[in-house]
Amino acid sequence: MANIIVLGAGLVGGVMAKDLAKNHNVTSVDISQKNLDKLNGIKTVCADISDKKTLKDLIKDFDLVVGAVPGFMGYKMMKDVIEAGKNIVDISFYPEDPFGLDELAKEKGVVAVMDCGVAPGMGNIIFGHHDLNMKINDYECLVGGLPEKREWPYEYQAVFSPIDVIEEYVRPARFVKNSKMITKEALSDTEIIDFEEIGPLESWNSDGLRTLIKTMKHVPNMIEKTLRYPGCVEYLKVLRESGFFSYDEIEVDGKMIRPIDVTTKLLFPLWEMKEGDKDFTIMRIIIKGTENGNQVIYQYNLLDRYKDDTISMARTTGFTCTAVANLVVNGDYKRIGISPPEYLGEHFNFVKDYLKERGVVYKVKKS
Repeated sequence: MANIIVLGAGLVGGVMAKDLAKNHNVTSVDISQKNLDKLNGIKTVCADISDKKTLKDLIKDFDLVVGAVPGFMGYKMMKDVIEAGKNIVDISFYPEDPFGLDELAKEKGVVAVMDCGVAPGMGNIIFGHHDLNMKINDYECLVGGLPEKREWPYEYQAVFSPIDVIEEYVRPARFVKNSKMITKEALSDTEIIDFEEIGPLESWNSDGLRTLIKTMKHVPNMIEKTLRYPGCVEYLKVLRESGFFSYDEIEVDGKMIRPIDVTTKLLFPLWEMKEGDKDFTIMRIIIKGTENGNQVIYQYNLLDRYKDDTISMARTTGFTCTAVANLVVNGDYKRIGISPPEYLGEHFNFVKDYLKERGVVYKVKKS
């Protein structure tokens, strides 16, 4: 039984703390006492971990740090944890290059696994698993988390920090085609794709490949696309092109404001998950290549729904992270330095089984 501290007690961080507390001594930290009050039976600390000294004092007696803070805090938080010499498994979707911390992690002898959610996260672990066993030519990941109840106009609810969601709508999307990296604007190349049990969904380019662009350079074709209900993209493009997602200050009645701040104030209440709201997570991964001299196609399908009073995206994201947290804290994964999830391909079966025990099931078909 290890001592684990979970930084962030939002919708996902809270689920991770509860899961880890089944087998470990867990402390949860958040700036919101309201979030912490939901964690019955778990030791909690209300604190601002954006302060470096506060963070280092909090984590000094723990065996492992698990990060579940908003993306804009993620890189700095991870750097501070590594500087303190603590192993960390993290889900924060930050824009900075995580390999910028690789030398520091190696110098400090730290195991640091980042992007350890569903996608990026489990999708990368699946990719890494097959990369060990075959020559991959094509990797495609389609993924989305959506409310079961469609409400106009956005038909969407934010499970993660909503500011991270907006980042996905503005950050340029990178993918690889014929061994060349291509960059397009987010929300581009929309297409309607039909899914069994769900029906038609709209896909568009997002910057979900992240570390795979560096670590899987030998794979000539790679792409990740986000899924939403049809029609959503047009609304988002109108807002983006009109400047509502801009961080550049403008003058309004003699005061300087950032449009993004106004937008978030207006949108967040509309996107917030409320008591009784249910969601689902859908993901389809297709891997094509050569295995034992034969052309093969692997297709992974995930359709996970709200269950046990827990939202699906928290389950699919959080349980992937807690599976890897167990690998690290138990000494089964020891690679010093920054580890994107694809480095854990050899542990695919452990993570898959860990998720299955918690009702998150990836179905695989080979042809």
